[in-house]
Order: sequence, then structure tokens, then C-alpha cells
Amino acid sequence: MPSLFNFLRENLKAVFWATLCGSVMSYFIWRGCCDGIPTLIWIACFTAIMWVSLWLGNAYVSCVLDYFFPWEKQTITRLIAGLIGMVVYTLSAVYGLIFLFGTVFGFHLGDEIEETYYTTIVVTLIITLFMTGRMFFANWRQAAIDAERLKKESVEAQYNNLKNQVNPHFLFNSLNALTNLVYQDQDKAVKFIKQLSDVYRYVLDSRDKEVISLGEELKFLEAYSFLQQIRFGGKLKVEVDLKDVKSLVAPLALQMLVENAIKHNEISEDHPLTIKIYKQDKNVVVENTLQRKAVLPDESSGLGLDNIKRRYEFLSTRAVEVKETDDKFIVSVPIIELT
Repeated sequence: MPSLFNFLRENLKAVFWATLCGSVMSYFIWRGCCDGIPTLIWIACFTAIMWVSLWLGNAYVSCVLDYFFPWEKQTITRLIAGLIGMVVYTLSAVYGLIFLFGTVFGFHLGDEIEETYYTTIVVTLIITLFMTGRMFFANWRQAAIDAERLKKESVEAQYNNLKNQVNPHFLFNSLNALTNLVYQDQDKAVKFIKQLSDVYRYVLDSRDKEVISLGEELKFLEAYSFLQQIRFGGKLKVEVDLKDVKSLVAPLALQMLVENAIKHNEISEDHPLTIKIYKQDKNVVVENTLQRKAVLPDESSGLGLDNIKRRYEFLSTRAVEVKETDDKFIVSVPIIELT
């Protein structure tokens, strides 16, 4: 709790000016109606002490209430406590001073002067209520700003976490594919490694970006599809029809959808896999023939489609749509307009 001694020491200038202003005000207002200099001095002392008591006393009460009821944690409680505390203190201070001067010093205010001090009480209360209300709205606004900032930081942290999931996911599956290819065809493996280095360069370049142009993503997807067609030959077809489509996309989103289609579906001479990417309404659609195969738990990280859905929650007001029919699996990704 703030120390009263330290508070007064830090506000010595305020004490001085409150005393001076109270005394000067008494001289100019009451010098004509006082019956002598001693009475004027008593009134000046009373006024000066009242000024110091009301202004600095209310300020100290406010500091004490801030300590017990912080604005940022107990805003409504602090507002109510502030209103009650200021009213109770102001009335107690004024009537306490009147009682002190009348009982101890034998100085009694006249009716006219007393009415003026009642007016002072009212004015003080109005100003105090105004200042308390102002503090309430200022701190409420700051609390709202802080809450929004924390929310944004939380969202950014979640989004960065989602982006960081992509790179290990992609690399893990690519290295798995390369492991198989090395034993099957070394020449293709060399070509695969060259293309893989180009592909992964794109992954590294885009990792710190929230969105990337559709054109850049399609160039990357073309290189990735080339790698996969080295493995599967004519059994895998990737058809892209996005001519003149202008959009931003989450980095690696289309690649992950193509990768999921390859991972979860049978690809053989009897059952070739066709993946089509095209525009429909305000979406980029990735559609593949549905011919499911059994996938072992350790072959799928479970991050692909869920990762894309959650990333687009941060990027678009429209959700990623997933639809499955008897023979097709369709994912619609919202187009993000270029700004």
C-alpha cells in the first residue's frame, strides 16, 4: 500500500500551491465581510487546509484504492469503490474540519461562509466523480487494447506454430519418397534430389510469410508434381486450370492437398490417380479421384488438412470446405483477394 509520508513528500509542490491558493482565495472573497484580521486568518487557514485535504486526500484515497482494486483486473469494482470512497472521504474531511475548528479552536463558520463550503463540497464531488469516471473509461479502454493485443499475439503465436508444422511434415514425406527411389533408379534419384533442393528452397523462402501469390505457389506445385511423377509415371496426373486467377494462398497449402491425395489413395496401373485444381465461385478447388488405401499411423502425421483449415481461419472469413462423394474427394480453399 502506498505510504502517506512518501505520497506527501512526492507532492510537496501540490501542498504548497493548494495552501497558497486557498489562502489567497479566502482573502479576496471574505476580506469584506470579516469582522477583523484574526477572523480572516482563521478562514484562510480553514480554506487552505480544506483544499489540501480534499485535493491531495482524494488523490491519496485513489492511490490506495488502485492498490487494493487495480483498474486492469477489477475495473467495475474499482469504479464502485472509487465513487463510494471519494464521496465518503470528501464529506468526512469537510465535516471533520468543521468539527475540529469549532470544538478544538472555538472557531465557528458563519452561516454564509458555511453555505459556501457546502457549495465547495458539491463542486468537489462533481469533479471527483468526473475524474473517477474518466479514469474508469481510460483504464477500460486500455484494458480493451491490452486484451486485443494479447489476443493478436496469441493468434500470431498459434499461426507461427502452424507454419512451423509444415516444414518437418513436407521434408519427412519427401525423404521417405527418396529412400524408396534410391534403390529403384539411381538416375531418377539424382534428378529427384536436384528438384527437391529447388522445392525445399521455396519452403525455406516462404516459411516466414503468411500468404504468397497463387502464381508462386503453382510454380512450386509444378516442381513438386514433377518429383511425384518421377515416382509414379503415368499413374499420377495433376491437372491445373487456374488461368488468369489472381489470389493469395497460404504457403504450401495446395502442395499439402496434393500430397494428401497421393498419400491416402491407391495409385496403380488399374487405378490411376487424377488430381484436378481449378476455380469454382470464390474458391480454388483441389479434387481427386477417391480410391482409398490403408495408411499406417506412422505414415501420416495428421497435420495436413487440419493445418490448412486452421491457417485459413486466420486468413479468411470463409472456411475451407471439404466434401466427399462415392468417387471424389474435394477440398475448396477460399480465394484471398490481392490488395
